[in-house]
Amino acid sequence: MTAVPSSAAPLARPPRLRPGARVAVVAPSGPVPADRLEAGLGVLRDWGLEPVVMPHVHDVHPELDYLAGTDADRAADLRAAWCDPSVDAVFCARGGYGAHRMVDLLDWAAIRAAGPKVFVGYSDITALHEAFALRAGYATLHGPMVATERFLEDAPTREHLRATLFEPDQVRTLGLDTAAALVPGRARGILYGGCVSLLAAAIGTPHARPDAQGGLLAIEDTGEEPYRLDGILTRLLRSGALAGLSGVICGSWQECGPYEKVRAVLADRLGPLGIPVIEELGFGHGPTALTVPLGVPAVLDAPADGGRCTLTVEVPALL
Repeated sequence: MTAVPSSAAPLARPPRLRPGARVAVVAPSGPVPADRLEAGLGVLRDWGLEPVVMPHVHDVHPELDYLAGTDADRAADLRAAWCDPSVDAVFCARGGYGAHRMVDLLDWAAIRAAGPKVFVGYSDITALHEAFALRAGYATLHGPMVATERFLEDAPTREHLRATLFEPDQVRTLGLDTAAALVPGRARGILYGGCVSLLAAAIGTPHARPDAQGGLLAIEDTGEEPYRLDGILTRLLRSGALAGLSGVICGSWQECGPYEKVRAVLADRLGPLGIPVIEELGFGHGPTALTVPLGVPAVLDAPADGGRCTLTVEVPALL
């Protein structure tokens, strides 16, 4: 077993993309709607990229129809894409459920030997973001997936991902107008996180993050009622997984109930940590989803005077 990297250490960043780059599309979780996938591939081609659809992307598990094929086949696609030297990036088609079922089937030694590549996804893909960080030491992108409504229907979501991929120097400060200080302050740390229920689900597993020393946590979720969010955050707190955390950035809480009730849970569970917390920064399952670089140093700024709240990465997401 390889040593778990410190949350305070920046991770290896891959090169930015250029026109003509080959990008593999994988389905690590749920089944992929064919029409949305084709539309998403068209967007990638319009960006000057050459998408390569991996062999099992169209699969549906023969018995568990919430999975895009078997765990072994989904893992094989991701490994093959990562270890192909002609592939510059790996994009997830969609999330759903299933990534943490296949994460231990990946050949992490081969992935480390292949070096860092652009990796994009969110939601259930959080399990893979954490694995790439902790088992390979690679920075990744918490961003929209090519066969999802958000990518296809929201132009700002699409454009922010495109700029992050091709012009990362130009999008180093993140924050929609909705961003506000839940707990004012300023903090610096290494970004990590994603879907908070997936982070809690990893507690107790062999490669889980032992603590959050020096980390800036970005969290969001969907379909979790306020009492379930309370339980998820309480589990993270009780386990020690948030020990040493520098600050928290909250995204969207789609279909999690009335936001005032979600906000009350966030304030109750995160407020006593005594660290800055930004709410509604603008990432995750919400109407507009900014791409958040994970594994890079960043500064959270939540002014007490009601000024603009932002998250600024100190280095471009990609080299």
